[in-house]
Amino acid sequence: MMNFKSITFFVVFLSCLLVSKAEKVEVVVEGATSIAQTDEDFICVTLDWWPTNKCDYDQCPWGQAGLFNLDLKNKILEKAVKAFHPLRIRVGGSLQDQVVYNVRNNIENCQPFQKQDKGFLFGFSIGCLDMKRWDELNEFFNQTRAKVTFGLNALIGRKESETEKTLWVGDWYSHNARDLMSYTISKGYTIDSYELGNELCGVGVSARIEAKQYAKDMATLKNLVKEMYPNPKTQPKILGPGGFYDKKWFDTFLDASGHDVIDGVTHHIYNLGPGNNPDVVRRVQDPFFLTQIAQTFKDVSNAIVKFAPWSGAWVSESGGAYNSGGQLVSYTFAFGFWYLDQLGMTSVYNHKVYCRQALTGGNYALLNTTTFVPNPDYYGALLWHRVMGSKVLSVTHKGSPYLRVYSHCAKKEVIIIILVINLSKNTSFEIDLFHDLNLNGGSPNFEFKGHKKREEYHLTPKDGNILSSIVLLNGTPLELSDSLEIPELKPKLVDGLKPISIAAHSIAFVTIRDFNAPACS
Repeated sequence: MMNFKSITFFVVFLSCLLVSKAEKVEVVVEGATSIAQTDEDFICVTLDWWPTNKCDYDQCPWGQAGLFNLDLKNKILEKAVKAFHPLRIRVGGSLQDQVVYNVRNNIENCQPFQKQDKGFLFGFSIGCLDMKRWDELNEFFNQTRAKVTFGLNALIGRKESETEKTLWVGDWYSHNARDLMSYTISKGYTIDSYELGNELCGVGVSARIEAKQYAKDMATLKNLVKEMYPNPKTQPKILGPGGFYDKKWFDTFLDASGHDVIDGVTHHIYNLGPGNNPDVVRRVQDPFFLTQIAQTFKDVSNAIVKFAPWSGAWVSESGGAYNSGGQLVSYTFAFGFWYLDQLGMTSVYNHKVYCRQALTGGNYALLNTTTFVPNPDYYGALLWHRVMGSKVLSVTHKGSPYLRVYSHCAKKEVIIIILVINLSKNTSFEIDLFHDLNLNGGSPNFEFKGHKKREEYHLTPKDGNILSSIVLLNGTPLELSDSLEIPELKPKLVDGLKPISIAAHSIAFVTIRDFNAPACS
């Protein structure tokens, strides 16, 4: 007869077995054809205009990270951007529609944003960008080889409707934008794209513009860019409307915009709720919640196919939780579940660029707002940028919904990359790969047995705590060197004949060298 100690030991032993037992999953990759394609420089981040006294929920998390205050000489910041070679940077955000450009030195008292109680959007005055600061920003962009999207003020020249609250009426006044472009061209600064307005579509956030009027203004911008940049090879792209998807508004806008006017149809994603929502940490681990936003990505892509097939879908701002990010989550390892799943999902739905809010500033920054030391998501973004190519492959499995899997052709070689996100706290997975070369959707699928070693990058949180701000790569903490260099991202080599092992609450990028994927050739 078992005594109490024996029973206790047996129960504990059985519990450990149950917790540590790996679930076997067959993952099928269709390598014959790609299902979508991203831009080569898919990863993008925003530098925002918010001043130091932008506060939410008794926090003021922007510090000196706003465009008027950012220390552009900081070596960590410079090296963090350079590591992408290139990083796409969007200059914009909520206050961009209150920025005027002092090109002719004709604006008296040209000052950054000032806090205002009444009469201005978001509680801040008009902000004035002088050319000295514009020069400094462009020196930084040039030094770091960044690819720049500049968000233009779309409210300039308009006035608020006397009959409809938040509606702004009248034509866009393009003269200030023309002055800025003229100066930018004269100095030899390169702009990859111009985006008109921020969150003015649909019902808007603090202001809105009717869809047909916005379409008219996009045509004005297109003509201006053609005039200022006559060489088609160096002509910046035109993006818009840069706000939240509203089917009726977007359909009307795209239908009225005209052929070849808009190069990128931009929209924003903040699907986790407000930054003080205590449910954010649960939501980023909930596969059913994460999947809900797929319908928006699909709808945007479908609208483009129907009304503007010459353009592409962009997420031009996405911070997960609005009002400066989730207070206790957005700078931790846990947020990577949401962020990398978003990258995977948007690429499947044929989005060309995904722009994270923000490079630095707010709780959702890739770099710490005060020290510029990278937060965990920085390394996830950097790994994606380095290994994931533009061609997207179809991936399916019949295992747990907590196992999220995406696949792309590699960036520089004719091989495939698998991104695996394990949202489960207790379950690890052992993955066997299968070929699906049948274009008719039938069977059989063929089990893949690799004979070349795999390169695997496993990201895990320090001490298993997903709310840690320290991330481990293959068990080693990713930390700046003594000389403040970004750490080298080294894979571990694994026998290609073994299943891919994915720990609970982890993320992995896996390079498969001998998987036959004609789509990648």
